[in-house]
Amino acid sequence: MYYVRSWLTVAAVLLAISVRFGGRFDIFSSFSIGSNTMSVSAAQIYPRPDFERTHLLWTSLNGPWNLLFDDEDVGLSARWQSNDLPSQALIARDRVKEESVDTKVTQITQQIAALPEKLLQKNLFASGQGKAFHNKQTINVPFVFQTPASGIQDFGAHEVVWYERTISDIRTETQRQQGYRLVLRFGAVDYEANVWVNGQYVGSHRGGHVPFDMDISDAIITRQTLISSSSSVRLTIRVRDSTYDLTQPRGKQYWGAKPESIFYRPSTGIWQSVWLESVPSVRIADSSHGTIIRSDDIESGEVHAKISVQGRLVAQKYSVELESSFRGITIGKSPKVGLPRAADHVNIDLNMRLSEQHVGELPQHLLKDLPLDDSRCWLNRLALWSPNYPSLYDITLRLYDSMDQLVDEVKTTTGMRSISWTNGDRTFKLNGHTIFQSLVLDQGYWPETGMTPPSADSLKVDIELSKKMGFNGCRKHQKVEDPIFLYWADRLGYLVWGEMANGYEFSDEYVERFNQEWVEAMKRDVNHPCVVVWTPINESWGYPSLKNSIEQRNHIRSLYFITKTLDPSRAINDNCGWEHVQSDLTTFHEYGDASVMANASASINGVLQKKAGRDMFVLPITSAARNDNGSRDQDGAPVLCTECGGINIAAAKGDASAKADDWGYITASDSQDLLKRIEDLIMSIVRSGLVSGFVYTQLADIEQEVNGLYTPDRKEKLDAAKVRAILFEAEKVYLSHHNNGE
Repeated sequence: MYYVRSWLTVAAVLLAISVRFGGRFDIFSSFSIGSNTMSVSAAQIYPRPDFERTHLLWTSLNGPWNLLFDDEDVGLSARWQSNDLPSQALIARDRVKEESVDTKVTQITQQIAALPEKLLQKNLFASGQGKAFHNKQTINVPFVFQTPASGIQDFGAHEVVWYERTISDIRTETQRQQGYRLVLRFGAVDYEANVWVNGQYVGSHRGGHVPFDMDISDAIITRQTLISSSSSVRLTIRVRDSTYDLTQPRGKQYWGAKPESIFYRPSTGIWQSVWLESVPSVRIADSSHGTIIRSDDIESGEVHAKISVQGRLVAQKYSVELESSFRGITIGKSPKVGLPRAADHVNIDLNMRLSEQHVGELPQHLLKDLPLDDSRCWLNRLALWSPNYPSLYDITLRLYDSMDQLVDEVKTTTGMRSISWTNGDRTFKLNGHTIFQSLVLDQGYWPETGMTPPSADSLKVDIELSKKMGFNGCRKHQKVEDPIFLYWADRLGYLVWGEMANGYEFSDEYVERFNQEWVEAMKRDVNHPCVVVWTPINESWGYPSLKNSIEQRNHIRSLYFITKTLDPSRAINDNCGWEHVQSDLTTFHEYGDASVMANASASINGVLQKKAGRDMFVLPITSAARNDNGSRDQDGAPVLCTECGGINIAAAKGDASAKADDWGYITASDSQDLLKRIEDLIMSIVRSGLVSGFVYTQLADIEQEVNGLYTPDRKEKLDAAKVRAILFEAEKVYLSHHNNGE
């Protein structure tokens, strides 16, 4: 643990430097924590590089905070938010004992776990663990207290935790006079957060995987009117993250004391970046607050933008302008469009096609890489985005006041690409071309940092490692990943299936919680061209009675239509794996070997056979009181095997690193055997030409689930070039069935 605590000391110094120099130095993006080493990077990464103001003033709040466990939940009644956190919190004597879990939770675990017969007995948390009190500690944000990188690494069940640190107003004197607002931004806090500035309540948020922000300007001013404007104030956050509430969307975060089967250690509290940002009082809104850039209309060559504005007072006049450029060449600029009186957004269409003059200005080396006569790169001088040719346009959004003065300017990007899944021949098309999706299941865990990437570069590295093995995308599984991941996926050409962390118990409260967080996740990511499919639910998790529950079916239907209403441009995979209720795609999961997969993939009848004892599509329900028509495979819908593989390598005799609970769905004897099994499996999927893609489980080992292609610290288990050759050959075989020589 020496390297972690040493890192905290350095981090504290760098935090002071960050504040002193306007926040341009971000601790989180400047360090990469390996399994036993620390490396320093010179990168200075704003947490949302996909939406960045031209005149950006921000400071990172990553680094040392105070943390106190509140197992008795007395902090609110004791008004911890009004003063510094106490040095200790008592633990009641009757709490120092083993917790109990109700029968329903045990039954749910048995239903969904892989290898349920091997589940641990009495895998329960022990409250208190012999302590009479908890001491206030230092935690390294944004790493959760369960991880080594946090500096704490406590595996206990602490459902209520308090964070505290001091902050200062980063706005310049000129900005204060101009009415700029000080916004506190959170990438993600799991699960419920209440926030105070010097004891003044400033807001709350529920949902552990999505961003939120709070305008704390007035709270700062209230405190600083009687003292120097440079004085610091206290920022306090109370987080509640239930250990056992399975209606809470949690993904793979386990409710047992020891990770097992497909479940991993929980992640409580702040796990993505926190920062302060100075913004104009009236400003361009990000996608979470309504700005949408639709870039799928490649036939017209136009981008269709809905640009929203925050902070506008009633009837104030503002106008918005959109400008596009490609490789430094300005392509188009819209007229300034005034905000209507009754709405805080405008709609702007802008032609993105290059003129002959624009093409002539492009450097020759670029045209060599993107030949104008290649329909995969261009459509009538419109640059297209795809995994092989990830061309992006730069977009500038500008806001003007009634005097035509520039108020705000934001830089972002978009990629022009279209997705088609209603072709009638079970193909999935990108920009009019049949595509084979070779995807990897990416769950986004790291050994020292849990769900938080060790550095911003770690997200880029995972994409590069995946592409190195020949994958053209991933299914981000049971996690809404840090937005920097999508930033790099756009730039590197990497398809992403967006997915929500599921709950496990259906109820009215679950429905309310899930709807809110799913919509927020979609809004955050809707403008990224890399995202091609939405997957709200996995394997009926949270919906155990789809066979006979109309209510559970109706909720999945409602998720489909909410998703389709917010984003009609992408395909929806309603319930990945089986028991589809309303879906654009027919997806199935099969963890058998190559012979089993060959039977499943040979024909649509094989695909539609029960998987894991579940119907592929829900059957009709007929009763005296209520009926439900069920669902069925849509003729011509793309078929994809969205989970397969999961093959581990048997531990070598005498391997001290091997653990008794290490597992995979299938075990290979060595790396050569693993490679052969992967080849046989993938070729059995594509041989018939029916299945248009697969998701291989998984990118890297996670805790006891050692079926990754890479080790937890991202070292190859087998020759990446050989895997790449297999995947390229599989793509070639699939495309040969569809008269497509690509």
